[in-house]
This record gives sequence, C-alpha cells and structure tokens, in this order.
Amino acid sequence: MCCVLGKHSPRKYYDEPVKKPYRKLVVDEMPIIKTLEKLDYKKLIADQLKATGKLITPVKRRKPSTVPETITCPRCNAPHDYLYDNTGGRGQYLCKVCECTFNKKNYYLKNLLFCCPHCGKVLTQQKQRKDFNIHKCKNPKCPYYLNKLNSMSAEEKLRYEANPHDFKLHYIYREFNIDFEPLAKKASQPNTVNLSRLSVSPHILGLILTYYVNFGMSSRQTAALMREVHGVSVSHQSVLNYADAVARNIKPFIDNYKYSPSGSICGDETYIKVNGKWHYVFFIFDAVKKIILSYPVSPNRDTVTAIKALDDTLSKFENIPDDLTLIFDGNPIYILAQHYFAQYGIHFDIKQVIGLSNDDPVSEEYRPLKQIIERLNRTFKRDYRPTNGFNSFDGSVSFLTLFVAYFNFLRPHSTLEGKVPVVLEELSALPNMPARWQILIKMSQAYIKTQQSA
Repeated sequence: MCCVLGKHSPRKYYDEPVKKPYRKLVVDEMPIIKTLEKLDYKKLIADQLKATGKLITPVKRRKPSTVPETITCPRCNAPHDYLYDNTGGRGQYLCKVCECTFNKKNYYLKNLLFCCPHCGKVLTQQKQRKDFNIHKCKNPKCPYYLNKLNSMSAEEKLRYEANPHDFKLHYIYREFNIDFEPLAKKASQPNTVNLSRLSVSPHILGLILTYYVNFGMSSRQTAALMREVHGVSVSHQSVLNYADAVARNIKPFIDNYKYSPSGSICGDETYIKVNGKWHYVFFIFDAVKKIILSYPVSPNRDTVTAIKALDDTLSKFENIPDDLTLIFDGNPIYILAQHYFAQYGIHFDIKQVIGLSNDDPVSEEYRPLKQIIERLNRTFKRDYRPTNGFNSFDGSVSFLTLFVAYFNFLRPHSTLEGKVPVVLEELSALPNMPARWQILIKMSQAYIKTQQSA
C-alpha cells in the first residue's frame, strides 16, 4: 500500500506555544517600617483579669507538647506553656496571650510593622511563598493604585476586566523570612586537606598552580607541560586533586581577609556549567581596588543567593558607610535583597544600569562601573573556558577559589601601576610565581591554625 504525501495534513505531535503577554517582576520601593512596642505577657494577663475577670491560663494539651521549651513569644515574651503548635508540627506557633503567630524563620521580624509608603496604611499579608511573604496595600484610595488605574489604556482596561491577575496595580512588598541572619559571625570548621601528604614537592605544586590557574591551562595541558618541559610525570586527575586540596586550604584565608573595600562596588552574574547544567557565579567587585569581594555559586539566579553575596561583601567593611552605593544591572533580585537587609536595619543604596545604551541618567552615570564588572566576567571566562565545565559543585567552588586567590593576591593589574590588588609583604620580595603560591598556602595554613586555637 502506498501513501501519497500531501493528501493529508501532517499530524501535529505538539501544541503550538501560546503567545500571551505576561507581567514581569516589578519591585516597588521600600515600605515604611515601624517598630512595634514590645509587650509584657504578665501585664497582659493582669490587664485581662482586671477587665474581664478571666485569667489567661497555660495551654491545656491533650497530647505531649511539640513546642520546644526554649521558644518564647517574640512579641510579649510568653514562655512555651502559653504557645500553641499552630500547624501540627510544621513550625508555626500561636501565642495565647497576645495572639501573635510566628515561626523560627520570621522570629526576629515580628516586632516590625510594614506600611505603604504612598498612603501610610498598614500592609496586609496576601500570600506565603517558600522564602517570603507577600504584603499588599489594599487601600482603594491609595495614590499608587489610583495612578496605575488611571494610566491604563482602553485596551488594557478590557484585558484587566477579563484577567485582573495579569496586571499589578497595588503596592506590593516581599518580606523574606529565610533562616539567615545578616552580618552574623559564622563559625564553621574549614574543610581542609593535609597538603604534606601530597606526592609532589612544594615547588612542583607551585608550578602546577601557576600553569593551571595563572595561565588558564586545562588540567590535561598542565599535565602535558609538566611532563614534556619539566620531566615530572603527573596525570590530569592529579592536577585537579592538587588544585582542590589547595583551594580547601586557602578559602578561609581569602574569604575572611580584611580587604577594607572602597565605596565603588559593582556586581553581576555569569554562567558556568556544573554536571552539564547551567549555574551562576555572583561576582561582587571593588572597582577601585580591583578586589573580588564575593563569588558564591548557585544553581539558581535567585534572591537568596544575592542576599548571601551581599552579606559576604558587607562583612568585609569594618563600618558600612552611610552613603554606600552598589551598582548592578536591571535584575530585581538585588532590590529584593536590599529590602531584606533593611528589615534588619542595614541600609545601602542600589543603582541599576539598564540595557546596553544610556537611556536614563542613572545608566549614563554608572555605566563605567558596569563595564568594569563585565570586564571581570570576560577575564574569568577566559580562564574557565578550558575546563569545559565541572563534574561536581565542589569542583566549581575550588576553581573559583583559586581564581579569586590569584586575582586578589598574585595578579598584577595595569590600572594599579602593575601592582597586585592586595599587597602582602611576604610575597613582594619573592622571585617567581611558584614561590608566591607556596607562601600564600603557608599563610593560609597559619590562619586556619589560629582560628582553630581561638
């Protein structure tokens, strides 16, 4: 039986994509944050007894309590005896005395009240997401809402009547409640490796790092060069193992070094591949001193990673300047991160350079800083390209750690008159780069011993 093409229409094996206008994420300005008055549960109990003749008694439980004894109400300081497990063991608690609901994530934020910056009305919590709550101004007379409504075209009004959720007319604030306290001292045991067990001398290790990191060679090229030029037989896997061991040792030193940043800070994300999937490196850079201040790797381009990158940066300041301004592109995650820090009383300004042309005064003023961070991305990509991606997340972190160590402490910079960004006296007088790598490793090991003894 023959089949003649063209008599029948081809069968569709997939649906055509629907082209539908969507609403992009818009981040409004900061709300007015008011601090609520702290209450005393003993006084509340006494006032209730005086007013109604009824005593607020501890919770009578039919089953063993699931409320930890260490938890108290963040509003009135009532002990755990007066707290309900409000969600059946899922982490939310209700105070019987002041009727405050809270969990471990938003415990420190329960003394805050969020108000609309346009009309002054208290925001209403609208939705709960995984890492944040959405607060909305529902005042129908709010100037923000009225301006948005009146500026709609006739076509947009028809679409709004049919699909109101496609439009954002009310002021919205996202309150992040991740389990992360900004600028807190993070005590962690460094994941170090005993370098004395490596089967190469310190000089050979310095040579391998010089070729692999400084000159951006792949592990196979480095192994071949060591074999053909220096007569040292190492495999490409040994090169990767040595690099990982060194990275684990020097990471605490370069992450906690007192850099004393300037006030010209810029940041951006760039792509890398880990296990065949795209990941993101969040670079934050001191444009004046040419120092990389933060470099976390994340599978997601999200606000949580932006918060952690900014926290790494702000922790480098001995005192955060009142007029600190950070420059980023139009990605809204940094504005959301700025709002998160403001909840804890940590304030700084963010300027966004939008697009490739200077279509607004802010982009025109801060374009040079955006170009500087893009240049850093190109420098990193030049060294990253020979790796062809990483087989593990830890491998990507090790490579970035070595890149940052080289960039901050070992790489001369033309705009710094040929000097390295961070000048260490111990390295300045050394004759060659392998020797400098050796001393940098020794300084890192000494730092780890000091921290462990402390």
